[in-house]
Amino acid sequence: MSKPDLLMIGGATDVMLERMEAEFTLHKMNDIKDFDAWVAEHGGKIVALATNGHDGVPAHVMAACPNLQVASAYGVGYDAIDTDACVARGIKVTHTPNVLNAEVANTAMMLMLACFRNFLSDERHARSGDWERDGNAPLSNSPDNRTIGILGMGRIGQEIAERLQVFNPTILYHTRSRKDLPYEYCETLVGMAERSDVLICITPGGASTNKIVNKQVLEALGPEGMVINVSRGSVIDEEALIEALQSGKLGKAGLDVFEQEPKIPNALKEMENVVLLPHVGSATHETRAAMGKLTVDNLIQWKQDGTVITPVPECAHL
Repeated sequence: MSKPDLLMIGGATDVMLERMEAEFTLHKMNDIKDFDAWVAEHGGKIVALATNGHDGVPAHVMAACPNLQVASAYGVGYDAIDTDACVARGIKVTHTPNVLNAEVANTAMMLMLACFRNFLSDERHARSGDWERDGNAPLSNSPDNRTIGILGMGRIGQEIAERLQVFNPTILYHTRSRKDLPYEYCETLVGMAERSDVLICITPGGASTNKIVNKQVLEALGPEGMVINVSRGSVIDEEALIEALQSGKLGKAGLDVFEQEPKIPNALKEMENVVLLPHVGSATHETRAAMGKLTVDNLIQWKQDGTVITPVPECAHL
């Protein structure tokens, strides 16, 4: 009995490949030399697709696969997938929520602590011999008893809020609507920033949040304020961020994501008041294995009974 045809965009682990090849006839986009010609000839037999949050599902690929029924994305973010177009065609889109909540929260905590405690400069002070030669490093700042605003209070935002409790914070949050949570809801993002020592961004990407953290928000945080971004690079106006940091209107930034990844503006690389990571929020062996498992689990369950485990909200009714 023939296996359903599955197109894979991007890479996958050996474990994922083994599981997919056991259940599907697998076609790897990266291995097809003239993909446009190939998909024009073979796109009609593709019924399932595996992708990731960065590559998504390009419009020309979706158009060339008229019988596509499911697209399983490795990652919690899916703004690179046109979900409206998928819903219109009845294509189920899945992602990998929950399994990376803890690790992304850990990354947000790590960035915040690195900024408060001058981790980069202190580590350099110890490693370079400056401590022995020049004496003690300058004092840093405590993360305790801070007011922390969280932009986005979904699963990961709530995980971050819970982990922050060890620092005795005042937690504020801003989302599209108030939630039944033991934290203070702020009607406006600027209003929250004005009251916050730290703004942590963990909202989904996409048109509705593009550059939502703008010049006004950044300046509302003030010269002692800090912004942490573990969501999407598009959420912050990068030019405004650079200007605010360079001018002293904003104190510090801890960034795991950027507008034009993997390109990071040189201005950010050159500043001492910025901590940079190469989009590694969920990048541990354990979490990535769990994400890979759920990506394939969604495909296999769809093959078995037409349902999926973790549809994106827009496709939950399909």
